[in-house]
Amino acid sequence: MKKLFLYLFLFILAVTTSGCSEKASIVFNERPITKENVFDFSSVFIPGSRIYYLVIMPEVQQSRILNIQIIKKGDVEYLGYSLYMSRRIRLKDEETKYYTDYFVLNERGAYIMKVYSADKPKTPLTQAEFYVK
Repeated sequence: MKKLFLYLFLFILAVTTSGCSEKASIVFNERPITKENVFDFSSVFIPGSRIYYLVIMPEVQQSRILNIQIIKKGDVEYLGYSLYMSRRIRLKDEETKYYTDYFVLNERGAYIMKVYSADKPKTPLTQAEFYVK
């Protein structure tokens, strides 16, 4: 009987404390992102090509302003990282849960893309790593 109560208690504890929280994410692609090719993501690109990206945000952002940074790894400017590109974007009315655009990088290397909300400028909503080879 004690084991039954123990298992029941552990089951209730596991159900109440383990919750799935949706987080923002970034998807990269070689072609413009549509509903048909959203799952054909890639993380390796050739120099000079367009890198399309989709930022998916499960929660509506209050400020509707995103700061996007592209950081190059491997340089020696600041502990091996250097800020390569930065953009400040205002979300439109229809872009409350996503944002899509593209950029072009001509230098080979490993990069990190970070997306910040203007509400919380010190903690990134999401980040993703990609390569230009």
